[in-house]
Amino acid sequence: MAIKKALISVSDKTGLIPFARRLAAKGIEMISTGGTAALLKDAGIPVTGISEVTGFPEILDGRVKTLHPAIHSGLLAVRDNEAHQQQLAELAIEPIDLVVVNLYPFKETIAKPNVAYAEAIENIDIGGPTMLRSAAKNHQFVTVVVDAQDYEQVAAEIEQQGDTTLQTRRRLAAKVFRHTAAYDALISRYLSDQVGELLPESYTVTYEKVQDLRYGENPHQQAAFYREPLPVAGSIAGAIQLHGKELSYNNINDADAAIGIVREFADPAVVAVKHSNPCGVGIGATVLEAYEKAYEADPVSIFGGIIAANRTIDRETAAKLKEIFLEIIIAPDFTEEAKAILMEKKNLRLLQLATLQQESQQRQFRIAPVRGGMLIQDYDTKQLTPSEWTVVTERQPTPEESAQLAFAWKVVKHVKSNAIVLAKDNMTIGVGAGQMNRVGAAKIAIEQAGEKSKGAVLASDAFFPMPDTVEEAAKAGVTAIIQPGGSIRDQDSIDACNRFGITMVFTGVRHFKH
Repeated sequence: MAIKKALISVSDKTGLIPFARRLAAKGIEMISTGGTAALLKDAGIPVTGISEVTGFPEILDGRVKTLHPAIHSGLLAVRDNEAHQQQLAELAIEPIDLVVVNLYPFKETIAKPNVAYAEAIENIDIGGPTMLRSAAKNHQFVTVVVDAQDYEQVAAEIEQQGDTTLQTRRRLAAKVFRHTAAYDALISRYLSDQVGELLPESYTVTYEKVQDLRYGENPHQQAAFYREPLPVAGSIAGAIQLHGKELSYNNINDADAAIGIVREFADPAVVAVKHSNPCGVGIGATVLEAYEKAYEADPVSIFGGIIAANRTIDRETAAKLKEIFLEIIIAPDFTEEAKAILMEKKNLRLLQLATLQQESQQRQFRIAPVRGGMLIQDYDTKQLTPSEWTVVTERQPTPEESAQLAFAWKVVKHVKSNAIVLAKDNMTIGVGAGQMNRVGAAKIAIEQAGEKSKGAVLASDAFFPMPDTVEEAAKAGVTAIIQPGGSIRDQDSIDACNRFGITMVFTGVRHFKH
């Protein structure tokens, strides 16, 4: 069945004129609306205005133009249904065989800073999605194009055989429903946010594909990387890759973890991550000093890891970074000298991410799929200062201990539970992650720290159910502990700290991370 009539109405007019010329060359009649019709006429392409088809003017500032039975009957009529064809003939309605429509730029509108609510609402398309859905439903007979990337294939098939293949029409119909679903999801999210419905009765989200990945966590798993439609400041999705081979699933996951940790710090900081856990974190007066501390924290585990820094990587730091095998280096910027040094390593990925300062207050939700459903929670961006702690022991922390406790508390928040972090001199010296019991995590961190644990501080992501962790810390020479508190046996741990001369503070905030 040859395509005879096309309806064209687009907001994004990229590539439209060459495509329309190819349709016109095949004798296809085109009907159109407003600005699209004017563009086609100016290009010398014959076009019929929508009002000539409907017998009704475009009204309400263009809000109503295609919402008419003469349009939707032409789209929805089943071509091999005699009753449908008879009704079309009786009403003098001609079938529409091809629909080329893209939608008002709602995403681009709400992405503008301080966009007015009225402007956002005005950019909600009604007629466009309705035409797309009508045409896509009737894809057995109607070709529907929502993406300029498909112009070439559609034009080529029409030139070769007068129509598109059923396989193409099915593919394009599926694309349309994905597109309108994503469009509606963005609108519903915007409106829900406006009225404070953060966790409504139904939760619909949409993401845009960034790239297919070679595989997932393991080679037998299929994977792709998607990003949110609107930019999220300081996210891995917004990073610019300057150098190196393609990112993997695990690279992206670990890079996300590294970014989350380094954004905790205002001072120059460097974070080394392996398998989503920090293996070394350091802060210093310069990015070089911070890196040296992160490296010294665990020079074994950093091998093959991911580095995130919240300051520009300079020549001196780059020279140090080049000495070991790293997968990725993330930073707000790299000096030209630093890039020249690091780019000598062909596979080393360099990612530039402008916003790597302290966590913003932009509220976001983390989605964790489970079989048959999903869990949703906002990100753990809770920040505490020493003024919000409660000292529960006889001994008060010294100013230096308070500074190290604050540092360790920022790090332990990002370690998989059960989590223990030992810190000293503005660097981690021992990390116990993902253990089934808290004292086990403490033993791992203490063993890693070795002699450095003397005079160190200890942070725990959750309360101590019994005093055994305090006892292990005391044996190692730890002098200060920070933990949430809240156990029915808190007093046992407090008494143990008092017995060993350890100062302990309660935050009242837990940081489980599963």
